Amino acid sequence: MSDQPAAQPRVTRTTILVFLAVLLFMAILTAGLLMRHKGRPEEGPAPDFTLQLFDGGSIRLSDLKGKVVILNFWASWCQPCKDEARDLERVWQMYKDKDVVFIGVNWSDTEAKAREYLRVYGVTYPNGPDLGRRIGQKYRIRGVPETFIIDKQGNVRKVIIRPMTEEELISYIEQLLGE
Repeated sequence: MSDQPAAQPRVTRTTILVFLAVLLFMAILTAGLLMRHKGRPEEGPAPDFTLQLFDGGSIRLSDLKGKVVILNFWASWCQPCKDEARDLERVWQMYKDKDVVFIGVNWSDTEAKAREYLRVYGVTYPNGPDLGRRIGQKYRIRGVPETFIIDKQGNVRKVIIRPMTEEELISYIEQLLGE
């Protein structure tokens, strides 16, 4: 037996840097997971945005207070979006002069295919591309179609993650117009 004390492990600069890199990585990973699991706005204030429209204009959500807004995320490659397209347009035609605004946000698509979709389905309400998926990120959409029903005060009142029917749309709109 030796009377010498046990050797202490040596902490090197490299060890400290590796430890700090691992901590930083874990912090970034945790922040990403927290953001991913942060819920979509299912009630409360609708996130504001400005959408550049295919016709060259723009529309800002916060400018529409006092109106019921039907915010629909869609894509030309999405079969369920095609299934609801004509119902959305018919209901838009019924309510466009009654403090109701429809906004179509084309998500993850090409402009040429999106414009062709609008032409084929006769969609006339305001539509534009979600450049950089910024609007989709604000609304935490996971796919298409997704529709957000927004009341006159600018609050999300209902989120529908499937194709909408004409009857459903009318029911939601009538309820909110009556408030």
